[in-house]
Amino acid sequence: MYINITDSETGNNKGSSAALVEYLEKENRMEVPDRLKQAKLWFTTSLKEVIHQQVRIDIDNNIAKLGKNDAKFFLINISPSENEIAYLKKHFGESGAQQKLKEFACGVMDAYAQNFKRSNIRDNGDLLWYGKLEHYRYYAHNDPEVFQGLAKTGEHKAGENMHVQIIVSRKDITNKIKLSPMNNSKGNNKAHSAKLGQFDRVAFKEVSEQLFDKMFGFERPLKETLSYAMTMKNGTAEQKQSMYLLEQLEKQSSSLNKMGLLDLANNIYRNESQSNPFDNLVNLTGELFDFLSPTELSFEQQDEFIPDPKKKKKKRKPGF
Repeated sequence: MYINITDSETGNNKGSSAALVEYLEKENRMEVPDRLKQAKLWFTTSLKEVIHQQVRIDIDNNIAKLGKNDAKFFLINISPSENEIAYLKKHFGESGAQQKLKEFACGVMDAYAQNFKRSNIRDNGDLLWYGKLEHYRYYAHNDPEVFQGLAKTGEHKAGENMHVQIIVSRKDITNKIKLSPMNNSKGNNKAHSAKLGQFDRVAFKEVSEQLFDKMFGFERPLKETLSYAMTMKNGTAEQKQSMYLLEQLEKQSSSLNKMGLLDLANNIYRNESQSNPFDNLVNLTGELFDFLSPTELSFEQQDEFIPDPKKKKKKRKPGF
């Protein structure tokens, strides 16, 4: 699950939302050119559908006491993995998967609201937001595949690409409270948090990932968890080694306590394990795998998953 919060796909969120709304109408322009087919509408709280003109008007009018250089809105990109999309389509069908992804987006916006830790911002109904379900991603003129002549601008990218784009106002639904997901105080500065709220973007993504699994009964592989990705990107050598052990256990155990494994992975990522994670592995399956012992891993094996910090990546030339 990839969830990201940005200023805007168009690079500017300090003025009107018109450019972004028009950009997010691209699928209606490209896939419904004859206008004989019904254009896909935007949705919001309780899945109420609205036209794109109303989206722009509502967002642009919800800017009380915001200055010229203040952000007026933010863009949230909710992109399930191909594995997650295939799972939804298998269990709910093509149209059912679309509906379920919209329902999930509403749940994500509940998590977004609650992450601010404001008593009067309880769920997505307290926010002004609009979502757009999209089925495709398109090649742009600056994509390497286009530059190399392997694809043309405007062609569909391969694979399952169903996703949701959400515009959310900087102000709440009452147009009184400022809410910024770019505030990183996480509650550490109480005075600042009381005035502007707080927001933990990593926690927001974690809760959203767990929400998907709970809503749809999805058994998430370890390598598709945020804990795994963040550990392998920013973790210490010891954390990466522990995560590698869990990955091997998941692959080879037939009696795995999956929830226990994911909880342990989260503890490793947060560095909250009170003891060596290997001591807890046997509790996940009731089995002991000798090949998982950290003391038996050779330096050659460890090099496979612990990158050398001294090695620098070579810069790639444009177009290659």
